[in-house]
Amino acid sequence: MNVLSCSINTLYDISDVEVGQHFYWQIGGFQVHGQVLITSWIVIAILLSSATIAVRNPQIIPTGSQNFFEYVLEFIRDVSKTQIGEEYGPWVPFIGTLFLFIFVSNWAGALLPWKIIELPHGELAAPTNDINTTVALALLTSVAYFYAGLTKKGLSYFGKYIQPTPILLPINILEDFTKPLSLSFRLFGNILADELVVVVLVSLVPSVVPIPVMFLGLFTSGIQALIFATLAAAYIGESMEGHH
Repeated sequence: MNVLSCSINTLYDISDVEVGQHFYWQIGGFQVHGQVLITSWIVIAILLSSATIAVRNPQIIPTGSQNFFEYVLEFIRDVSKTQIGEEYGPWVPFIGTLFLFIFVSNWAGALLPWKIIELPHGELAAPTNDINTTVALALLTSVAYFYAGLTKKGLSYFGKYIQPTPILLPINILEDFTKPLSLSFRLFGNILADELVVVVLVSLVPSVVPIPVMFLGLFTSGIQALIFATLAAAYIGESMEGHH
């Protein structure tokens, strides 16, 4: 139980972690990282603009951008169906939103020159370069798989915590707290490490070496988005399955 208490406290205090400089906005009684909201709104604007273009003039036989967006939709549907099963349909929008937001955020951090925009305090960076963003996405995933399990099974969903034996109750409860921790730290750590490596190499060898590293960063950024979305779908599918 002491381990469980430590995990809860760690998840609660995780937003105190800071890397780099930040400037803050006071919204009500909350202090938020202003630069994270700015870059998040930019990413959301990119996604909304892309969605508007995709549905503006749909054709029976898709071509050009419509063909690309339909391929992306099919890819997200395949990931959802593979991990969740035949009841994947209602979860495609959620999994797709997670994947696209993380993917565009990661690529925005790798492609857009945020650092050249000067702020009074702090600096701009990709939304997923901030632990608060990744924790929020991980907590949304936790809420989603609890909702999926309770909707499918009702209160009998909690029977999984004493399967296959009641002795495992503390471990099964602890697992639900380690899932968002691992999701958030994996995404945050990889994106932060990639940006730090690029910054260091640019300062040491500004001409040639950073270019292949930046291309590698684009690849790993896409992989991280896929991993997060796949794990989210897997957790939802697991919560909807029968007890083993």
